[in-house]
Order: sequence, then C-alpha cells, then structure tokens
Amino acid sequence: MKTFEYTFTAPSSDIQHDMLTTMLAEIGFDSFMDEDRCLKAYCSAECRDDLAVEGLLSDSAFFDIHLLKVEEMPDKDWNELWEASYQPVVVNERCRVRAPFHDPDPSFEFDLVIEPKMSFGTANHETTAQIIQLMLETDFKGKDILDMGSGTAVLAILAKKLGAARTVAIDNDEWAYRNAFTNIELNGISDIEIVLGDALAIKGQFDVVLANINRNILLRDMHYYVAAMKPDAHIFFSGFYTEDLDSIKAEAERLGMRYRRHLSRNNWVAAEFVK
Repeated sequence: MKTFEYTFTAPSSDIQHDMLTTMLAEIGFDSFMDEDRCLKAYCSAECRDDLAVEGLLSDSAFFDIHLLKVEEMPDKDWNELWEASYQPVVVNERCRVRAPFHDPDPSFEFDLVIEPKMSFGTANHETTAQIIQLMLETDFKGKDILDMGSGTAVLAILAKKLGAARTVAIDNDEWAYRNAFTNIELNGISDIEIVLGDALAIKGQFDVVLANINRNILLRDMHYYVAAMKPDAHIFFSGFYTEDLDSIKAEAERLGMRYRRHLSRNNWVAAEFVK
C-alpha cells in the first residue's frame, strides 16, 4: 500500500495541533509525527485528497499553517517510522499499551500488545487513554460490549481482558478492520466479533457501548447507539473537545440518557452516560 507523507509547519499551540490532526484524520490521514518545527501526517494513496487538504487549510483556525511538501513513502519505511516514534502508554499504573517490538512487562495487570499500523487507537492520544481510565473503573464481567469506531480494537481487547462476554468491534475503515484481527491474535483473544461497517451494522443489545470517534459522528449516530443499549446500560464517549461536552450532554439527555461523569485532559474529553 502506497503511503504519502505530508509535511506541515508546526501548529502554534496544543489546541491548534489537536484540531488540525483531528480534522486531517476525518479526511483520511491515519497517523501523525511531530518533528522540529513541523508536523508530518500520513495517508494511503486511496485516501489522498489534496483538495480536501487545501480546503482544510483555508479555515481561519489554521491561517498560520502551511503545507511544505508531499512525498511518497516506501512501505518498508512505515514500520521503521512507527518503531522510532511509538512509545508504550501506561494508564492508572494498571494497564500498559505497547507495540510488539517492546518487551513484555508482567508487573502490569493488563499488558496489551497493539500493532498500530495506520489505525487510530494506540492510547497515545488523550481520547483513548481517558476511555481506558474509565474502563478500568468499571465492572465488565459478563457484560456484552459494543466498540464503535474501534480502530486498532484496543478498547475491545481490554474489555475482554476485563471479563466481558460478547464483544463486537465495528469500524468503517478497511485498514482498521484488518488490523483489528492482527491485534486480537497478538493478545491471545479469539472471540471478538470484528465488523466492517458503520452504525447501521449494529446488531443486538449491549450492556456497555464504547464510542471514541468525533463530535459530529457521535451527534449524528447517537440514536443508533442508544437503540442498541439495554436498560441501565453505560456508554463512554470520547473524541471531542471540552467545549463540545454540552452538545453531547444535550443530545444524550434528549435520547433518555443520564450524565454520570467525565474526564478532561489537554481539552479532550471522555464522558460516561447511563441509559
């Protein structure tokens, strides 16, 4: 698979950085790397859309961001890039998310192995790490779990490690879909249902829904998630900013859910609601 590297001037703040990477992800970019005075973003040939990039940079929020160059990368360089940049993430001193090239560490209760490839969900981003934190504080034993926008399937894998029963992971990206199979095998799990699709692919009822996507999709598809939740089921949302929490709350309450709590880090939020 051909991969293209886009080099942008460095964002001027963490908030601008997060906004830019989130919006680039929405138009097909799969991973990002910060280097001295620049931000590098990566996408496959199939997802490349230079007009969309041009349109994004025309947004006033990115008036000082410039595209410096675009280069095609050989496939072999992609793994070298990840190995050089990807570091294990530790959450609550109980869960570590690492790549296969990191040594295992039995001191952690959960030592998850994720081959990141080009899928979102390595726990390096605040959204994934905060949902993991909420999950570690929740009883998953015997519960049926739906992981929407599952990416690497790291959340579904952790749910199984926490004792979940039926676990379904859905993502509409074919690369993420294939990557999920790799990751469940790396973690010695065989009974997660991996589905290629969107909210219309949801089948059945669940005790817990995990939805780490983005504000617009959460608001658009929330009614599908709620319809698939059993009475008293919990849902964890992430992928949006602090200023978006009121909109998420309003839609969740309109659909019959009750706000329970949220976490916030670097302006990113993870929130829990109960049906």
